[in-house]
Amino acid sequence: MPSDKLKNYLHLHFLVFVAGFTAILGEVISITAIPLVWYRMVMASILILAYVKLARIRLKIRPKAMLRLSIAGIIIALHWITFFGAIDVANVSIALAMFSTGAFFASFIEPIIYKRKVIWYEILFGISVVIGVYIITQSEMRYLSGIVLGIISAFLSSLFAVLNGKFLQQHTATVISFYEFVSGVLFISVFILIFNGGFTSSFFSLSSSDFWYLFILASICTAYAFIAAVHVMKLISPFTVVLTYNLEPVYGIIMAVILFPEKEKMSNSFYFGAAIIITTVLLNGIIKNSKRLKRKAT
Repeated sequence: MPSDKLKNYLHLHFLVFVAGFTAILGEVISITAIPLVWYRMVMASILILAYVKLARIRLKIRPKAMLRLSIAGIIIALHWITFFGAIDVANVSIALAMFSTGAFFASFIEPIIYKRKVIWYEILFGISVVIGVYIITQSEMRYLSGIVLGIISAFLSSLFAVLNGKFLQQHTATVISFYEFVSGVLFISVFILIFNGGFTSSFFSLSSSDFWYLFILASICTAYAFIAAVHVMKLISPFTVVLTYNLEPVYGIIMAVILFPEKEKMSNSFYFGAAIIITTVLLNGIIKNSKRLKRKAT
């Protein structure tokens, strides 16, 4: 029988696999990015509300906190729309490679939010990430729109993650997720009503395969993944969790190449650029963790 520690590590890697599988679902779901994210957030909101009721979690928060969570919910909605949009106009590999640049953006967003100085090696790593993106862009110019959407998605993801780090100091992940998802649904609904022709009968006309793919996306890849990730962080060091989650693009790209070999076959330069970005992200995490350990030791 595996030890509890091994079970927790296996659970963590399963969650990272689930995160990578999100992009695969984005490829197989036939509807476009905006309705896809609307359905995802509606289903996830309902599932989390059911969990809240079963676990008897208190949802009441102050109006000011609700406003902040609502803004974060709009950010995550835009992040998902641009991410799935990148898959639509390019492919899974491009979307995930660009998603890896999030650590670069976080290194500049964190000092602003937490009011600290930018560290010298973060600038160096940032330059390295830019080089990786440049290599990918030069070799995959046909996917330029997807690259741009992927970079926007990565920036929004980093902003969302840094903000959530602040929110977790005052609220549980379940409460945060619930209000963010509900506000995301409201935001996208208003956008659809004003700019996207409203909720027509065709909007609600889903194929059975799309419905079940969306349900998997909302339940396993969203509601379960959000709650389980918090549980895992109580059992495994946050550094290990964050560093392991940086492997999400690796898992996702490997799955994409296996499942969609014709569409996902990329140039050698793409994989070289992606390797630079992902290696930089991992090195950044390792250095930050070593510095934390030194501070604790002193």
